[in-house]
Amino acid sequence: MALNLSDLLAALGLFLIFEGIAPFLSPRGVKRALSRLLEAQDRELRIAGFGSMLAGVVILFLAR
Repeated sequence: MALNLSDLLAALGLFLIFEGIAPFLSPRGVKRALSRLLEAQDRELRIAGFGSMLAGVVILFLAR
């Protein structure tokens, strides 16, 4: 399985598009979500981060 630069750039572009959707559509909602994020405990953030990484690995596995 070879990964070339165009695949990496496509993935980065999609990431930036998805990251920009929420602030574009609802900047006030993003501010509220980030303020709640500051109040979350480290353990909750680690669990959410792990779940996100796990979902990403599963998606990559299914896509390849």
